Amino acid sequence: METYWGTAEKAWRWVLDQVCYDDALWIPSAVGSELEPEYRDSMYDGIGGLAHVLAEIRCVRDWTPEEQNLAEIIAAQVRAGIETTVDYSFFSGLACTIGVLSALDAPGAEAAVARLLELSTPDGWPDDYYSPPRFLDGARSHDLTSGTAGVLLAAVWAHRRGVAGADELAEVAAGILLAEREETPAGLNWIQVPERWCVTQRQMPNFSHGLSGIAAPLALAGAEFGRPDLVKAAASGAEHLVALGDVSDGGFRAPLRIPLLEDMEPFSYGWCHGPTGTSLLWRALEHAGVAEVAGSPVAEWHRRSLHSIRVSGLPERRYPGFWDNDGRCCGTAGVGDRLLDAGEHTDFALHLADVVVDRAIPDGAGVCWRFVEHRNAEPLLPAGLGWMQGAAGIAGFLFHAGRVAQGDTTAVPRMDTWWAL
Repeated sequence: METYWGTAEKAWRWVLDQVCYDDALWIPSAVGSELEPEYRDSMYDGIGGLAHVLAEIRCVRDWTPEEQNLAEIIAAQVRAGIETTVDYSFFSGLACTIGVLSALDAPGAEAAVARLLELSTPDGWPDDYYSPPRFLDGARSHDLTSGTAGVLLAAVWAHRRGVAGADELAEVAAGILLAEREETPAGLNWIQVPERWCVTQRQMPNFSHGLSGIAAPLALAGAEFGRPDLVKAAASGAEHLVALGDVSDGGFRAPLRIPLLEDMEPFSYGWCHGPTGTSLLWRALEHAGVAEVAGSPVAEWHRRSLHSIRVSGLPERRYPGFWDNDGRCCGTAGVGDRLLDAGEHTDFALHLADVVVDRAIPDGAGVCWRFVEHRNAEPLLPAGLGWMQGAAGIAGFLFHAGRVAQGDTTAVPRMDTWWAL
């Protein structure tokens, strides 16, 4: 416990020492770099992610005056951007804002919900990223991290917290997703960007950009708003996901990408593109009252997903390109925190925490982590700071691991986890 909390505090100190209090509050995405202004408040690698570390810390100890001041500035800054932002996404936009403000128990989510409604169109939310030459004019994304499903997840979370307008926002987002469903012989399918807008066809069916991350919010919205049609659609999506998946390891894992690119690993195991994140779908279906999918209990598919993680070989770096990351998005901290949230394979989760502690690199008064990109001429990447790919998110995992090691199973509910704790 002390090792976990001690390392967490050192990592958090390392992050705090690099917080910039200029005209606006910001952090670099990694040592030696700057964060693009549009991502300054993001949860992924901006100051929004620091709110989630603060929420973890609050379960361990009181905030220091420095942390209280940081929380107040983060809340004020993200609120100030609501009226002018056009980014709606889970990681860096208005959906993110709802999650950040809730983590800090700060007001303002009503304005974010209203702004999302204002920006909505009949077929989704516009984003300049989805434009020529990669996509056709008018393209819309419907996945969890950059599209409509993320808005729906934020709307469900906001509704649970009593935020005005959340039910209307959920109805809009759910209606768009239902309209974009694709019929397949095995069940319903959703892809990140529908084919009519794509120059190159691809599917990434796991949690961040595909089917499992779209079906999960539909199930949750169905349960939250008494919409059996949404639950039915989510269950049908899960049926199709099972048809896409692989059970050869005795578990369940969905492909990283369809079609697979040359030299690409067929499977990943993290929160973003592997069974760690996709396991959240099975818990969402359970929450919505779905008993079985493809002839097996939903709980069995959840068990299978976690089994695939256990037998994958992580956290060993078995060969170049396998498990070169210790962050939350696609690395060790994300896997470990999901297992702690689930209350399953706790011994393995604490082993992952031990590995993360061992891999910490002393730097000044703190510690950090450096990941590897084996295809680079210089494979060792600069140390990251943020929630999803840096020291802040790893610190959050270690604060959680310290509580569990002490016998405290309290888990911090977040917009992307509350139903799976």
